[in-house]
Amino acid sequence: QVQVVESGGGLVQPGGSLRLSCAASGGIFSIYAMGWYRQAPGKQRELVARIERGGATTYADSVKGRFTISRDNARNTVYLQMNSLKPEDTAVYYCFRAPGYWGQGTQVTVSS
Repeated sequence: QVQVVESGGGLVQPGGSLRLSCAASGGIFSIYAMGWYRQAPGKQRELVARIERGGATTYADSVKGRFTISRDNARNTVYLQMNSLKPEDTAVYYCFRAPGYWGQGTQVTVSS
């Protein structure tokens, strides 16, 4: 049984930083792509960043240069380092494990 659990959300001021973590259990973690998505109120869920089994990464244009996705296969964990946060980054952030497993989401609020 696959479980995906996010942590690390919270309230941060504009320009601040947060690091999200996602632990995925069940199956062989290292062979699966992992990703972070987000959904703001009234908007569709969108891809933020994705990391393939080999380490290749993809980012949404809106977060390039500010967010970094990484994975630690020994800890079955994927991270999202978010720097220079903006109010428009406010959303519920969801962790995704291929081919179709989701976490429950963690709220990120960027506000002064």
